[in-house]
Amino acid sequence: MDKKTQKKPTEMPEKGRILSKPRIFFGLTLILFSAVMALSFISYLMNWKADQSQAGTMLDKTIKSSNIFGKIGDWLGNIFIFESIGIASFIIAFLFMVVGTLILKKKIFKPWKTIGHSLFFICWLPIFMGALTKGQGVLGGVYGYQIMDYLNSIIGAVGLWTVLAASILLYFILEFNLRPSSIKSKLDKINENTIGKVKSMMPDSNDDFEADEELKEEAEEAEEETASRVTVSDISNHSPNTPINTVREPEPVSVPKGFPEVPVSADIETITTPNHTSFEAEPREVSQSVNLNLSSKPTIPVSSPEEAFDIRPSAPSSGVATAPAPTQDDIKFKVEVAPVIDILDDSEKQSQELVEKHGLYDHKLDLAKFQMPPVELLKDYGSEEISINKEELEENKNKIVGLLKNFNVGIAEIKATIGPTVTLYEIVPEAGIRVAAIKKLQDDIALNLSALGIRIIAPMPGKGTIGIEVPRKNPTMVSMRSVIASQKFQNTDMDLPVVFGKTISNEVFMADLSKMPHLLMAGATGQGKSVGINAILTSLLYKKHPSELKFVMVDPKKVELSLYSKIERHYLAKLPDADEAIITDTNKVINTLNSLCIEMDTRYDLLKNAFCKNLKEYNKKFAERKLNPENGHRFLPYIVLVVDEFADLIMTAGKEVELPIARLAQLARAVGIHLIVATQRPSVNVITGMIKANFPARAAFRVISSVDSRTILDSPGADQLIGKGDMLYFNGNEILRLQCAFVDTPEVERLAEFIGEQKGYASAFLLPEYVSEDSTSTVGAFDPNEKDALFEEAARIIVSTQQGSTSMLQRQLKLGYNRAGRIMDQLEASGIVGGFNGAKAREVIISDLHSLEQFLEDLRN
Repeated sequence: MDKKTQKKPTEMPEKGRILSKPRIFFGLTLILFSAVMALSFISYLMNWKADQSQAGTMLDKTIKSSNIFGKIGDWLGNIFIFESIGIASFIIAFLFMVVGTLILKKKIFKPWKTIGHSLFFICWLPIFMGALTKGQGVLGGVYGYQIMDYLNSIIGAVGLWTVLAASILLYFILEFNLRPSSIKSKLDKINENTIGKVKSMMPDSNDDFEADEELKEEAEEAEEETASRVTVSDISNHSPNTPINTVREPEPVSVPKGFPEVPVSADIETITTPNHTSFEAEPREVSQSVNLNLSSKPTIPVSSPEEAFDIRPSAPSSGVATAPAPTQDDIKFKVEVAPVIDILDDSEKQSQELVEKHGLYDHKLDLAKFQMPPVELLKDYGSEEISINKEELEENKNKIVGLLKNFNVGIAEIKATIGPTVTLYEIVPEAGIRVAAIKKLQDDIALNLSALGIRIIAPMPGKGTIGIEVPRKNPTMVSMRSVIASQKFQNTDMDLPVVFGKTISNEVFMADLSKMPHLLMAGATGQGKSVGINAILTSLLYKKHPSELKFVMVDPKKVELSLYSKIERHYLAKLPDADEAIITDTNKVINTLNSLCIEMDTRYDLLKNAFCKNLKEYNKKFAERKLNPENGHRFLPYIVLVVDEFADLIMTAGKEVELPIARLAQLARAVGIHLIVATQRPSVNVITGMIKANFPARAAFRVISSVDSRTILDSPGADQLIGKGDMLYFNGNEILRLQCAFVDTPEVERLAEFIGEQKGYASAFLLPEYVSEDSTSTVGAFDPNEKDALFEEAARIIVSTQQGSTSMLQRQLKLGYNRAGRIMDQLEASGIVGGFNGAKAREVIISDLHSLEQFLEDLRN
């Protein structure tokens, strides 16, 4: 062996050791960090009240920490345990250890299985601890308490524990395969193994032993006969290299008594002799064909008997034996045609007979002569062709290229797309240019172009370009008539088509409200939000018959939606005791929203009984006369709830409006109830997380700050719009810039008058009757069993502050005025506060909390 070959084995281990040092460092670091986290969590749990107050005093040397890792331990415990997931934080420390062992290539745990189980318990354990401790302490964390409190308010305590128990039971069933079939198979396997062991310990009978001896002797005789089938003398006189065909004819075999006869097929074997003196032949297995007798007697294979030899020169044979194939006459072939089975039950036969006799149910028959509004009702603003100003385009292009060149950003290509109000410049940067470098230049480009509303899209979805949107100096109007008269809108097959306006590429933009399924709109005053609502309502009125669509309109401003009062008997819905269909009173809004929830539940019951998943399938079944009206079934129109100013309702009614809105947004899609909610102030206390989660479709007009833009769209951009209908539409995937179609007030009036003058229904569509809770409580007749759920909490607030004020209860408990006043009446009837005293606060009769607790205990008993 030379020197070069001796060097390689010594060099490779040294290289491996150099490469393994970072891996060892990171692996040990993660394991050490997991240990620090676990010890910090343990120390935090022992003194969490003191550690929590010290978590925010990292730089204050005068305050000492009781945690074994000092203020770092306090900070870790406060972040992970108190503010997050409680004792489930130990699982996070465990995951750090698992990752560390994987980096060290020590597979102590199965990585993906361990991570999956850990994620399940990270979600489940905080909720369980929150329910177990009822939010007291830190074992469940903020996450556990919030989720537990939300589930408790929705499904109650029994439902909460049912969900927790069902989830952990399902986990163990899937993990340990605790299905009845698998348990039974395991028990059967154990029984078989036990029986087999018992049988192996027992001696065999004499009869079996004698039968085995006979079979053994017969097999030995057959082997001796086979071994003596060819001799050297048989081929001594044959020429060299001549193939010798040995034909083995089957002979009858003597089979032991009790076994079926086994026919043995012939086999041909070719043997080549290289010379006269030496001869080698390998033994070949005898091909056998065994007939199986489907009787209770067993069958066994039998070796070939003695063969006869016929040596003659011929072509080599393949040596494969085949059993004689049965002739066609031996096989009986019979063809039968299965009769057609009528699987229609009586109800389907009856529905077919009704359809043949009366035809499909037509929901338009009540207003058979109703005429859809013509396009001529909308104002014609003349030609809306986009005029191209080449000087403006060239000037903007030169400014953009020059500015980017000053910042060392090279451009390989630039393209302009002209829209109604905005021109989109698509640039392709040179290789090596970072996208973030161009995105940071948004304000510089706006300054250089002297334009308001510059928006940079970096990168553009589905394209390898960067978009710069620059407003035009002379924008083109997009009228409602032009988009309604377009072929795209006239020929659409959407269930609830909503036409917003035109895109940057001057194409009509439409969306299906039934697929959104709810729309959240926001925009500052005077930026086109109300015009956008009118555009949506107009497009629906131009496409849907009164029997197919109903509106529930909420207008706190009292002037925006009043134009639609003329179509009350055609398209509007209201409560049975309501005087007007367009709701302006906050108390009536609460009742209407709760009535819509009752309508939603009723529709779900109808769909369940009809075995349908959505409204479209249900109405199709009803039209085919498969649903009996005597069982409560009816044709169900779409219901669209329009709220013009949601922020005002939140300020005046609070959770009494938010909860039914959230419930409708969560569940009402399948039964054809859709929401359009608009607000001027898209702040987080108005558009809460519960509402945003159920409104995937958002339409944002110009807002004041980027914070409002992030609230409504989860991204900036709405603060860069130019107003006058300039909007951003977010459908859950991408953000599109649109120019909303303009519809003026006289156009809406003409449209409403045209519909209102035609024959309508006897009244508006009546929603289910809803009886509010305040109608049952009266001052002076206090019933402890009918007290409000927040009665005791309100009593503690009143006694602790010694101020009997209804407005204070509104602020503290975030209630509407009606419910807060109802609780105050119950407090007066129970004797906790005195009577109404004009502008002054009520007198608080109970002086301290200890006396109050005794009083509340007496009420419970």
